[in-house]
Amino acid sequence: MFSAITDFTSGHALLGGVNVADIVEFASLFFISLAACFLLVWALTRHTRYTAQRQAADLLTVDRREAAVVAHDIRRKAEEENGERLAKINREIDRREIEMEVRLREIRDHEESIALLDYQLEQRTERLAREAASIRQARDAIREKSRDLRKRLENLSRLDAAEIERSLRDEIRAGCADELRALRREILDRSEQDTLDQARRILITSMQRLSTKPNNDITATIVQLPNEEMKGRLIGREGRNIKAFESETGVTLLIDETPQMALISSFDPVRREIARVALENLVKDGRVHPASIENFVREARAEVDLAIGQAGGDAVQKLGINGLHPEIVHALGRLKYRFSYTQNALDHSIETGFLCSMLASELGLNPGLAKRAGLLHDIGKTIGGEFEGSHAAIGAEFVRRHGETPLIVNAIAAHHEEVKPESLYAGLVILADTISATRPGARTEQMGNYLQRLNRLETIALGIAGVQQAYAIQAGREVRVIVNPSQVDDDQAKAIARNLRQRVEAELQYPSTIKITVIRETRHTETAT
Repeated sequence: MFSAITDFTSGHALLGGVNVADIVEFASLFFISLAACFLLVWALTRHTRYTAQRQAADLLTVDRREAAVVAHDIRRKAEEENGERLAKINREIDRREIEMEVRLREIRDHEESIALLDYQLEQRTERLAREAASIRQARDAIREKSRDLRKRLENLSRLDAAEIERSLRDEIRAGCADELRALRREILDRSEQDTLDQARRILITSMQRLSTKPNNDITATIVQLPNEEMKGRLIGREGRNIKAFESETGVTLLIDETPQMALISSFDPVRREIARVALENLVKDGRVHPASIENFVREARAEVDLAIGQAGGDAVQKLGINGLHPEIVHALGRLKYRFSYTQNALDHSIETGFLCSMLASELGLNPGLAKRAGLLHDIGKTIGGEFEGSHAAIGAEFVRRHGETPLIVNAIAAHHEEVKPESLYAGLVILADTISATRPGARTEQMGNYLQRLNRLETIALGIAGVQQAYAIQAGREVRVIVNPSQVDDDQAKAIARNLRQRVEAELQYPSTIKITVIRETRHTETAT
């Protein structure tokens, strides 16, 4: 076709002034270029599709590996959580079993002590019965001999009966004076011993009937923060938020470099509890500014006040006491947040009430009155500054204003023997208060402070030249130091003891006294063959 066109146009024919040969050449080049472009596009498309398939395959492989790793991590975490939960359950079961064994052992010991007391009482009763029978027999024999002697004397001397009776009385009195004094002393000693045994039995029985747990003192409250950003929110611009919080609650809020933690410090336990509740609610809400602080503190104050009323009502209901004024019940609830030498004041008051009731039952007194006086004996610790005096006098005046009887008022005022007890119930409160405060585990120092004092004592001793070993014993009331006998003689050992005493007195604060013992021992051993 192209040759025909060429032949046709060889005559230099023109169409509209355009050269046909140029048109044909242009058309052929256009088709060739179009074909080349199509081939190039096809090749690029095929290469792109192949590359995309390879990348998709690689991404799918990576995703499968990551999914496998994530599944393995999830499975491992689930196994660890299940293991921890199972271990926790096993520890709780072991703890419960140990507590049950301890309770059973205490019950068995209690039963054995009761059986022993019953046996001793039976033996004492039998011995007293035998002695009373022997005394009656001796008295009857003396009377019979006296009648026989009087008849013989009347027959022999024909004296007047009154004179004979007087002479016999003087003679018998002179002859039996020593025996009567010995018998009187024996009876008095036995009565005193029986009284002491009875008092011990009553105290042991009452204390064994009451089982309580030791408490820990709380002088500061720690609130956990979700992140470090929350510290900045609590402090606020130029410290305005923390100042507003401290102004509203009356506590000191300490925010230091400790991660995710804020410390609330205050001598008033109720203020500290209000601040804790308000701060936790602020942290949960996340909006911290003076207005929200004021709202949350007001809500926390209402919540703590409700908890105080609930705690007082629970204590009264636990002891079964009726007729208390609502102000007295509310003041009792405030004892829930107060501690005395690591012992919770409300638990101590409830325990004292139970002990008073038990002791009163053993002595034949009214257990209800004793229980009431024991529960209210420390109520003065929660009263504000409107009263003056010790907490015993303040508590007595407070309950008197709210309708308590003079017997209860005197028992509260006299439980520290600041005033004279006017009834046996005051003595019961004194005794029960002492038992509750001095029982093992009631009032102890924190374990960290205890260990720190022991370590400090040993460190001071080891810091002296010539000291090899040092041991703090007897709960820190004694330290024993072992010196090197080759470096320290007897005079130097005495000087080390004096030096250690001076350093302990200067560097430590401790109750009572600390005994310091320096040990220097030299041994020489020979073997004869």
